[in-house]
Amino acid sequence: MSEPKTPTPTPAGDTYKGWVFKWTNYIKGYQRRWFVLSNGLLSYYRTQAEMGHTCRGTINLATATITVDDACNFVISNGGAQTYHLKASCEVERQRWITALELAKAKAARMQAESDDSGDDFSPSSPPVAPGQGGGSQNSEVQSALRTLGSKVEDLSTCNDLISKHGSALQRSLSELDSLRLTGEAGDKIRQVTERATLFRITSNAMINACRDFLALAQAHSKRWQKALQAEREQRVRLEETLEQLAKQHNHLERAFRGAAQANATTDNKSAAGPGKGEASDEDDDNEFFDAMEEAPEFITVPADPQFHKRSSSNISGFNNEMCPDDQSLNEEPLAMNQESPSQELVPLKKRRMRIPDKPNYSLNLWSIMKNCIGKELSKIPMPVNFNEPISMLQRLSEDLEYHELLDKAAKCQSSLEQMCYVAAFSVSSYSTTVHRTGKPFNPLLGETFELDRRRESGYRSLCEQVSHHPPAAAHHVISDRGWTLRQEITVASKFRGKYLSIMPLGTIHAIFEKSNNHYTWKKVTTTVHNIIVGKLWIDQSGEIDIVNHTTGDRCHLKFAPYSYFSRDVARKVTGVVMDKDGKAHYVLSGTWDEKMEFSRVMQSSRGGENGTEGKQKTVYQTLKAREVWKRNPLPDGAEMMYYFTALALTLNELEEGVARTDSRRRPDQRLMEDGRWEEANAEKQRLEEKQRSVRREREREAASQRTSSQSEEAVDEDSLIDPSLKSAPHDNYQALWFERCEDRITGEQVHIYKGGYWEAKERGSWEDCPDIF
Repeated sequence: MSEPKTPTPTPAGDTYKGWVFKWTNYIKGYQRRWFVLSNGLLSYYRTQAEMGHTCRGTINLATATITVDDACNFVISNGGAQTYHLKASCEVERQRWITALELAKAKAARMQAESDDSGDDFSPSSPPVAPGQGGGSQNSEVQSALRTLGSKVEDLSTCNDLISKHGSALQRSLSELDSLRLTGEAGDKIRQVTERATLFRITSNAMINACRDFLALAQAHSKRWQKALQAEREQRVRLEETLEQLAKQHNHLERAFRGAAQANATTDNKSAAGPGKGEASDEDDDNEFFDAMEEAPEFITVPADPQFHKRSSSNISGFNNEMCPDDQSLNEEPLAMNQESPSQELVPLKKRRMRIPDKPNYSLNLWSIMKNCIGKELSKIPMPVNFNEPISMLQRLSEDLEYHELLDKAAKCQSSLEQMCYVAAFSVSSYSTTVHRTGKPFNPLLGETFELDRRRESGYRSLCEQVSHHPPAAAHHVISDRGWTLRQEITVASKFRGKYLSIMPLGTIHAIFEKSNNHYTWKKVTTTVHNIIVGKLWIDQSGEIDIVNHTTGDRCHLKFAPYSYFSRDVARKVTGVVMDKDGKAHYVLSGTWDEKMEFSRVMQSSRGGENGTEGKQKTVYQTLKAREVWKRNPLPDGAEMMYYFTALALTLNELEEGVARTDSRRRPDQRLMEDGRWEEANAEKQRLEEKQRSVRREREREAASQRTSSQSEEAVDEDSLIDPSLKSAPHDNYQALWFERCEDRITGEQVHIYKGGYWEAKERGSWEDCPDIF
């Protein structure tokens, strides 16, 4: 086994190579082999020339164990069939290999742990980079640099551990040397101390080299980052200068427009023109500057000339006389609302709860559940209660009545245009409860109901019933003692798109006022839940609403602006215009759907220049000072621990006596979730859903048997062959208990309308007709 002195192994970056003796068998014993350590793998070859084509064996150090037998021997094993018995030419060379192997093993184990932690969670969250954009490459370059720096830091940490280990061994050897007398053993001990000092020097040099690499890499990237930071600073300065110029141009345009408006007003005073004559002449060149705005709004509002405040009372300007009573009633409305009957204040009111149990902190891997749901209807996905909030969709619909006083004020209005302002504010206010509500309400069971009896407190009674399951549809009817009725049937269509969830409410909302006989209809906008997989959930509302008064022909067009990172407008912005049947604007609405809405009376309107991209003309409205028509109520204390429920939402699931046995308050899984018993709630939820499916299958079998018998009995009837209603008979013969299906005389849609009987049954305490769904 005498061999010439082997060359010293040479490190090359993360690769370590050299000759080591490997045990082969009892006949040949140890044979010299060329070993290569790279990327956490230790491979060996018979000669260096075999590196390009023949590898004799490879072992992964991430799961391997390294043990030292004696001064020159060491063993590497992965716990399976691979075990290498190796021998170095001397103890110093053996220690070099041990140091390199321990460093490579630590790095390989760390990389494997990071790979296991990332798994599928990181791959879908990486946003795609559009072609031609450099942001993705820059981000990946930064991430690569950070990973390299982190790897170097880990190398330093490992070297530090090894230095501590060898330093301790050296200290023990020195202590033993001091305790020995000068005998024959002194020479061996001195030689041992010398070897350990040499090992300590080798490890120290490795750490110094790692520090040098780290410093060089940090310096190289530091210059690049400084340049990027300087470029960002210069860009920010340019943007600030541009913004300042735009602000100056805006002030100049506003002054120019006011001057033109005053000139037109003077002309109107001299000629005693009608309401429309002063509008056709506003075609000066100043209006064309509005087209330079990015994402320009459909209309522009500017303060009206102070003369309009005086002229409106004397009718010099020729505006509609109903404007003045509108303003007066809007100002006096809060006073009128306080003039309630004294007898109502003497009625003792039920004290409602103000808290619910705090939301428990349960962790759940969202992607493991949602990755198999992409493109599916949300109502058909079995979801655990971890994604829910402890109220049902019927109760969520009833939350539209959070600001019912807007309809109370609308019922007292003398003008339909003024009434439209309150109805529009009510339609916007229903979204204010959703700004922080990222939880999903429980899907109601078929036949489930929810009543909200606030007749003594607020003068209204509300009833919801789940009238269909696929597609899910809920009918809602509210009647108020203060002169209004609200009804709606909402079908929710929802799609999960991977990064966001779109919820599209389908159906029409009706508001009818008894005194004026005005009948209003509108639809809801799309709700989008963002960051479904990665990041903090947030909700946005976007779309347009057209509120129509079918009695007078008045209209209100509301626009919910979608959130945009590059928009300079306020977030969650809502704008709208109230117009009469002739298309003349009377009020302008503005605000946000999560805070407040304001209205301004239009005094004069004119056409601006054409939009260069779409060719549309924008209308400029001169308005009086804006006044608040609705403002969101503050959330209760500790709302963040109570699912961000409002004061009304906290009372919706409160147990009440006398409600129907199908009421959402009696739903067991929802009650268990509110109490914080989520595991039991999940089990109960599965039981209820399976019970509903079995009842539906039985109902479908009955419907099929009825159709079969009906077709056999009416086979000779000619009408049965040509009547399309017989051919399109539903597979399920379910009929709602408190609502009946009929054609809406306003919209022509097939809807469910309240047929009566619920409140009478409640007074009698007679719920025999209610199905057993819980």
